[in-house]
Amino acid sequence: MPLRVLLVDDHALFRRGVAATLAHRPGLQVVGEAGDGLEALERARELQPDLILMDISMPGCTGVQAVQAIKRELPAIKVVMLTVSDVDDDLFGAVRAGAEGYLLKDVGADELCDLLEGVQRGEAPVSRVLAAKILHALRGEADPPAPQTLTLREIEVLQLIAEGLANADIAARLCVTENTVKMHLRHILDKLHLENRVQAAVYAVRHGLETASPETSPGAD
Repeated sequence: MPLRVLLVDDHALFRRGVAATLAHRPGLQVVGEAGDGLEALERARELQPDLILMDISMPGCTGVQAVQAIKRELPAIKVVMLTVSDVDDDLFGAVRAGAEGYLLKDVGADELCDLLEGVQRGEAPVSRVLAAKILHALRGEADPPAPQTLTLREIEVLQLIAEGLANADIAARLCVTENTVKMHLRHILDKLHLENRVQAAVYAVRHGLETASPETSPGAD
């Protein structure tokens, strides 16, 4: 089944351009559009999309406010921000609100489609630049649980998530199945009290795990 996408942006022309881009991928289906955050919540209730692709800066109800409302009422719906803003506070606010990804509008058409299809597999667009910016916004907050609560394999998976690897690539790197990687990710999120893959990548950067390179031991799950 294609990933059912709701587009949210206050510029109708931009929405039409994105819709035309996604229409070329059989794995993606635009099921509706909205012009602001309040309309996004209404359309999300009505359409029950798999994913919402949403701008940050919109009149009335901002993208971050809309993410908070949607995640509170419809937590199963994935939300990816698509915006021109690379301001730290916007990145931080979106991820804290529960967004599964954050993309800038200069992303290429093919890359955008690839990243959205990755979300359907439980992945998210995470880059070191994004993680570093959110890390900067997180300075001064209380530290989350220490990485010692994770197993060696979970730390390895977390490091590879911080590098931006997809589940299939992590599985190949560690010589395990993709389902095993997904299981480890669930355990990581539960143990560290995190909500999604983006926050896991930020955690890894915050604890210096993205630069470590422990020996991997195939089959040591």
